Amino acid sequence: MAYTRQQWLTLIVFAIADFCSAVCVSLQAPFYPMMAESKGATPTQYGFVFGIFELTVFIVSPIYGNYLYKIGPKFMFNAGIFTTATTCILFGFLDRIQNCNAFIGFSFAIRIVEAMGNSGFLTASFSIIAKEFPQNVGATFACLETCFGLGMIVGPTLGGALFELGGYTLPFVVLGCMLLGAASFTYCILPSYSNESKGEPENSGSMLELVKIPAIALAAYAIMASSVSIGFLQATLEPHLRPLGLSPFQLGLMFVLNGATYGLFAPLWGFLCDKLVNPRLVVIFGAFVVMTSFILIGPAPFLPIPTTLPLCIVALVLHGTGFGAELVATFTSAHRDAVTNGFPDDIQTYGLVSGMWTSTFALGAFIGPSVAGALFDLVGFAWASVCVVVLHVLVAVLFMLNMCCTSRRRQDSGGIYTKIHHSLAQGDTEKAGLIPGAAGLIPSAAGLIPSAAENKTALLRSISDSSYFSATSDSSEEYYVY
Repeated sequence: MAYTRQQWLTLIVFAIADFCSAVCVSLQAPFYPMMAESKGATPTQYGFVFGIFELTVFIVSPIYGNYLYKIGPKFMFNAGIFTTATTCILFGFLDRIQNCNAFIGFSFAIRIVEAMGNSGFLTASFSIIAKEFPQNVGATFACLETCFGLGMIVGPTLGGALFELGGYTLPFVVLGCMLLGAASFTYCILPSYSNESKGEPENSGSMLELVKIPAIALAAYAIMASSVSIGFLQATLEPHLRPLGLSPFQLGLMFVLNGATYGLFAPLWGFLCDKLVNPRLVVIFGAFVVMTSFILIGPAPFLPIPTTLPLCIVALVLHGTGFGAELVATFTSAHRDAVTNGFPDDIQTYGLVSGMWTSTFALGAFIGPSVAGALFDLVGFAWASVCVVVLHVLVAVLFMLNMCCTSRRRQDSGGIYTKIHHSLAQGDTEKAGLIPGAAGLIPSAAGLIPSAAENKTALLRSISDSSYFSATSDSSEEYYVY
């Protein structure tokens, strides 16, 4: 599919913004815990500094999602980036504060404001992706996540190197100014969405109505569990690896492994979810891989092996692989599940779903470092990592049960896959929006589906907890509803 000029511009500015924001978000992980401890802070305290960022995103993202169509995606996007860049620079001057309570207090304040900007940027960007690339949401999201993964590589590495070169302030000032430059570029280049996004008259429902859809509620839990895992490592990986005697630069390289693997495999997960595989299978696979990674990196108390550098490297590579599978698959399915279940296919729905995704990811990223710091103090890293394993066991089990239930529904309704392209749902204007290029076409289903009324009843009965995959034919994309 050939992209238009506006789509290419959107991809370029999003790639630059995702890369630079990831650099700023990840740069402090190798050395902020060490700086906080030098001021007298405990792992629990600086764990909450990491966590408060995500808690703020969790609170404000649904608000941004509800009002995105009034504020406008472009304004929210640009304002969010400028706020994130400015607060990143301010964070670099916290080392001037000697009092522990003041240091932690100002860390909280700056991170809260930074999170408000980051939340606006993410909610707007995810909504614009769904609007600009309706047939390739998963692949586009995954490609941008590759840029984010590259930023996660550069952030800790460059942050650690600049910390060794010029101390605590230098990384934040240099990389914050880089994000300010990216923000200026996006302000000039990003296409305007004001005519499409403001004053939408159609009611898209509420966030509560959205999460009442079983398929979306299940995806929200998987998003939260996956973000718990990355937040857990952000707060505790550095003290866990400290006995190995690594330098700040080497510690930064350890954080690189996560981002590098995530960015490398994200396009593959996007392609598979868009074209070949049921996204729920991808989520189950990702959950098992994340479980394996946390059993190894602990290592789990029931494994009689010591913590070694090669073992940690393998575990971090596995985590980046599974983490990416879970996130890309859930993002791919959420927008389509919302439209399939009766939400209008417009920017307001995109804002709601993007706000939900950002909010649940942030909730997990808040719980992860916050609880991880406390568990690290109480029981140590090995036992604390078992909690993450349990979360992903539940993800795998719940998704497998969901697939079994939908399989039984298929058998009860005739034991066949119901193709939306070949069902009389095409005669329903609400469902026709799901079928690219199918307006006015109602193929015959004689011999397979007894009547139009029975077909529509079976489709609506199964669609509330549907799982699907898509396959591309010569002329159009077909969605399969289970």
